[in-house]
Amino acid sequence: MRKWVLIWVSVSVLWSAAAFLAPQDASAIPIPTIQLGVEDVDGPDTLSTALQIMLLLTILTLAPSILILMTSFSRFVIVLSFLRQAMGTQQTPPTQVLIGLALFLTFYVMSPVITEINDKALQPYLNEEITQGKALEIAQIPLKSFMLRQTREKDLALFVNMAEGERPKTLDDVQMQSVVPAFVISELKTAFQIGFLIYIPFLILDMVVASILLSMGMMMLPPVLISLPFKLMLFVMVDGWYLTVGSLVKSFA
Repeated sequence: MRKWVLIWVSVSVLWSAAAFLAPQDASAIPIPTIQLGVEDVDGPDTLSTALQIMLLLTILTLAPSILILMTSFSRFVIVLSFLRQAMGTQQTPPTQVLIGLALFLTFYVMSPVITEINDKALQPYLNEEITQGKALEIAQIPLKSFMLRQTREKDLALFVNMAEGERPKTLDDVQMQSVVPAFVISELKTAFQIGFLIYIPFLILDMVVASILLSMGMMMLPPVLISLPFKLMLFVMVDGWYLTVGSLVKSFA
């Protein structure tokens, strides 16, 4: 009996609350309307809000790919990862620190390109001086020039030869779909070359420590455990971060 009383009281309270919160005149409730339409776009002021949101979401979706494949980010993060492995410090510095350092170094190196795109493409388009298609065409020129300066001719020729259509006569005629993959594999090779050079002094130190331990009969003692403090001391004494970061930035000059 007590259970049914509690249920009746709960239903009464809910019914009273609904009656109190409900408006007296249902016609006073504003009902929004939704309208969809497609029109020609002549400038940024006539671009609908929905298309602006769609364009923004598309750019945000492609931003990681653009950052990784069309900037100097790949070289920085790969070389820094090689450096951490060569030192044998496991997760020190943390991955977040290496990615953050690579990200800010990328902004530093790419700042002239970003400034040129903003001055010659973005601002004229926002000021209604050029069309959207013309802005995109102008924006890819400095980015393509940056990638071509870091791309080997052999890698570029590989994708140009595989592409169908008319062969480009000059570098300006090369399409972006050929420049981007050529730039990526060139960056990978350059990053691995720099990583190999970074590995050499640490590898020599590991071999020296292993030989000393073997000559002393300490075969059960891991050489990495003994060589780690010496590698850290050597890296700090030669100011390794200064040399590594400076060399990486200068490699894009």
